[in-house]
Amino acid sequence: MNLIIRKAKIIDTKSPYHNQIVDLKITDGVIEEIGDVVSNNAHYQEFQKENLHLSQGWLDTSVSLGEPGFEDRETIANGLEVAAKSGFTGIALQPNSFPIIDNQSQIHFVKQKASHSATELFPIGALTKNSEGKDLAELYDMRNAGAVAFGDYGKSLANANLLKIGLQYVQDFEGLVMAFAQEETIKGNGVANEGIVSTGLGLKGIPNLAEELMIARNLFLLEYTGGKLHIPTISTAKSVALIKEAKAKGLKVTCSVAVHHLVLTDEKLSTFDTRFKVSPPLRTETDRQALIAGILDDTIDCITADHNPIDIEHKKMEFDLAKNGTIGLESAFGALLTVLPLDKVVEKLTSGYTILSIEKQRIDVNSKANLTLFETTSTWTFTKENILSKSKNSAFLGTSMKGKAIGIYNQGKLVTV
Repeated sequence: MNLIIRKAKIIDTKSPYHNQIVDLKITDGVIEEIGDVVSNNAHYQEFQKENLHLSQGWLDTSVSLGEPGFEDRETIANGLEVAAKSGFTGIALQPNSFPIIDNQSQIHFVKQKASHSATELFPIGALTKNSEGKDLAELYDMRNAGAVAFGDYGKSLANANLLKIGLQYVQDFEGLVMAFAQEETIKGNGVANEGIVSTGLGLKGIPNLAEELMIARNLFLLEYTGGKLHIPTISTAKSVALIKEAKAKGLKVTCSVAVHHLVLTDEKLSTFDTRFKVSPPLRTETDRQALIAGILDDTIDCITADHNPIDIEHKKMEFDLAKNGTIGLESAFGALLTVLPLDKVVEKLTSGYTILSIEKQRIDVNSKANLTLFETTSTWTFTKENILSKSKNSAFLGTSMKGKAIGIYNQGKLVTV
């Protein structure tokens, strides 16, 4: 569709239009004109809203949807609609469906399912067959089919040699390995952060060491093999320090943090509400502040909602037995603006393109229009009415928000809330 967006403030620190209020004229999905006042001689549709802001389209590097196999949790079609209305023009889809996305036919399947959506889907292929950690999956075939990275969602690879071989193998085609970090024997039967809160509640603890030990091991492997490694959803102060040190050495390592680890702490567990059961677990205020500092000094490369829909049968149960995970797309932007400055939020929601080697569109004339629309001043409380996902397992219910995603323009389509 052809569109004119009126009086939008551009948020893009690398754009000559940064912090300017302009009109944008979009023809056949390409930005044709940017100016103070753009004429509408061809009767284009117009979009205007109070306090309207525009940035490059946001990309989430860790989204689970369910389909195929767990359509009761979420479908690809509805999940992409949720992403669009939450401001995301692209999502990297985790392979934790049924069957696991560990071959080229599964990559083709999910890409075909997403082919007509405004939000683009970039599949992550499983690193190991069936994500069992025993044998490498068909990495090269999946890369040729469109996989942007390889990792076993929420599972740490116990076999160090297998990770070593994986890091070496993907260098032939400049592939990216994602390595979730949690040493399972140290985690044991833990369900919450090990500390004062877990002790007081009688919950088995997961020490920070479980994450940090595995990060240290994986960084040693990366130093040995070379290649590119992405460590998703770090959660502790020491993890930030380890990655900062590795970057100083020149290692090609990137990392992400989940929105809930930047906003919430393990104090939320006092009511045993399983909405707050996530992996890695919510940590302490000290860790939360270290993660925010890691964002501000760019040790942490990107922010993810780590959106993981879980059906009610696996979430509304005893804390020890409930599955880990929270949905997060709908609440991501509003939650982040309560703890971080706007420019940094936009930067960290768009840096996934670089990490995943996906072309990033500039806000400039003759560029493809890949845009997120949002406002920054409203204050509100996230409620069930704000949940667009099929699953309702949000850790942010009742949380105060600032600003809202309005929608996106991408693939020649305008999608708004």
